[in-house]
Amino acid sequence: MVLVILALFLALTFVARDLYTLLSGPLLDRLPDGGSLIATEVASPLLVPLKLALLCALFIAMPYLLYQGWAFIAPGLYRREQRLVLPIVLSSVGLFYLGAAFCYFAVLPILFGFIHAVAPAGVAIMTDISRYLDFCLKLFFAFGLVFEIPVAIHLLVRTGACSKQTLRARRPLVIVMAFLVGMLLTPPDVVSQILVALPVWILFELGLLLARKPLQP
Repeated sequence: MVLVILALFLALTFVARDLYTLLSGPLLDRLPDGGSLIATEVASPLLVPLKLALLCALFIAMPYLLYQGWAFIAPGLYRREQRLVLPIVLSSVGLFYLGAAFCYFAVLPILFGFIHAVAPAGVAIMTDISRYLDFCLKLFFAFGLVFEIPVAIHLLVRTGACSKQTLRARRPLVIVMAFLVGMLLTPPDVVSQILVALPVWILFELGLLLARKPLQP
C-alpha cells in the first residue's frame, strides 16, 4: 500500500502545479481584476502543491487501500458479515468521492461568489495558498461525510439498531437538521443552504429506500 501511494505521489509531482491551479479555479474565477492567491511563507510555493499531490495520491489510492484492508479481515468474518461489509466499503468510497465532487462543482463556486459579493469596498481578496488548501480540504471532508448518510442508515437498519419506521417518524427532524447543516457549511443565503440541505434530505430518503431487514443472528 505504501508503494502504491509513493508511486502515485511521484507521478503526481510532475503535475502538482496544475493540480493546485485546478483546485484554485473556483476562487480565481470569481476574484476581481487584480485579485490573486499569495504565499506568505518562503517555501509555500513548493510545499503546498506537493502536499496537494500527496493528498490526491491518497484519494486515488483509497479503493485499493480499502481492498487490501478488506482482504486482510475477510478470512475472519462469517459469510453473512462478508456480504454486509464489502458493499458498504465500496459504496462508502463512491459516496465520499461524490460528496467531494459536489462540493467542488456546486458549493465552492457559490461560496466564493457570495464572499466576493459581500466583501467591503476597498478590500483586496488575496488568500494564502496554504490556508486555501486547508479550507478546501475541510469542506471536501465535511461533504464527503454528509454523503455517507445512506450508508449510515443502512447500517442502523441492517444491524437492528434502529427500524425504518422509527427513521421515517423522524423525517421532520431530519429535514430541520439538513437545513441546519446547510446553514453551518455555507454562507447565510437561501440558495446555498438549499444546495446543501436538499442533497442531505435526498440521501436520507435514499438510505431508507435501500435499507434492508436486520441480519439474522
